[in-house]
Amino acid sequence: MNTKTMINNRFILLLLGVLLTLPALAQKEQFNPVNTGVTSLSIAPDARAGALGDIGAATEADVNSQYWNPAKYPFNIARAGLSMSYTPWLRQLVSDIDLAYLAGFYRIGDYSAVSGSLTYFSLGEVHTSLDENAFTIKPYEFAVDVAYSRMLSETFSAAIALRFIYSDLQYDYEEDMSAGTSFAADVALYYNNYVMLGNRECLLGLGLNASNIGSKISYDDGATNEFIPTNLRLGASLLIPIDEYNTISISADVNKLMVPTRPTYRQFMSEEHSDIANDDSQYNSFYSEYQGWVEASGYNDVSPISGIFKSFSDAPGGFSEELKEIYGGIGVEYCYNQQFTLRGGYHYENEYKGNRKYFTLGAGFKMSVFSLDAAYLISTAQSNPLDQTLRFSLSFDMDGLKDIFGRR
Repeated sequence: MNTKTMINNRFILLLLGVLLTLPALAQKEQFNPVNTGVTSLSIAPDARAGALGDIGAATEADVNSQYWNPAKYPFNIARAGLSMSYTPWLRQLVSDIDLAYLAGFYRIGDYSAVSGSLTYFSLGEVHTSLDENAFTIKPYEFAVDVAYSRMLSETFSAAIALRFIYSDLQYDYEEDMSAGTSFAADVALYYNNYVMLGNRECLLGLGLNASNIGSKISYDDGATNEFIPTNLRLGASLLIPIDEYNTISISADVNKLMVPTRPTYRQFMSEEHSDIANDDSQYNSFYSEYQGWVEASGYNDVSPISGIFKSFSDAPGGFSEELKEIYGGIGVEYCYNQQFTLRGGYHYENEYKGNRKYFTLGAGFKMSVFSLDAAYLISTAQSNPLDQTLRFSLSFDMDGLKDIFGRR
């Protein structure tokens, strides 16, 4: 095995988070996840949402709304805020892979806000050799974005975000590899209003975020291109007051990657080698031919915008497989006196589309100046890169800081 193949295999292992487990490989033609580049953009970056089953399209606005739904910012009680989050990745296998996330916002007047975030995903160090030369590479990805959000009425807001994406998986000894770049945009909507349930005045939230609508990314100077994880997120949340000090909220998100489904190996064998289509032992023999067939099918030539529309009707298994591509989570959050919070959630993804199934737990503590949140993930599938991993977020309320230093 040459050096390039060895390193690329490591990249696949790290970026996909060991989603291709042995049972999945035993069913190559059935396991058919939607393929994208820059998979770090699909990792939930903050601990609050991470404790709620990786949801946040319609939950109450917080500093980290930039990732989930930037249209929530005008409804934030604070004038400004800053948050830092840290997520270890594949910690049971390696110790140097992690995701760092920085987010902040500032409300302009009473009706609009500006916000931004920086995501940095480090894949650690990879030590390898080429002939007699030993060398080390440090692959990484980052994305930086800014957003503007505005209330269109007392209960409804909208936002747009612009994002620059950079993915550097190259190393000096391979001239045919290069760093990839992409530009993307998000379009988000949020509805927030009180409704009566019995004699309780509850807060209802509805959210939509179409994220990462943008150009493809290439690691070989445009010879081939990969879709970025363009995603449609829909969410709903209901906050129920129990008494003066206690509240509980129930929230849920559903997602659909708006990326075309890659033609499957089963399709290729059925069309080109129907006589041995069910013979798995032939997989390695025909894999290169299958790759050429995918290229000839025009999959790699589909534009990002065309891919968005195509993604809703192109699954090889028809409508039933389209439904399998929908994934999401549900979370419950209990809060005492707006200071102490307990959270729990569950995230589900079909076993043939990624198999991310896990429970989440977490807690939060909030003061006038800062808040600290933690999340813990318990996987119910065979493997998960965040299984038994703690995630943390530390957020600051700028109004509280000004009060401490007497700068009103």
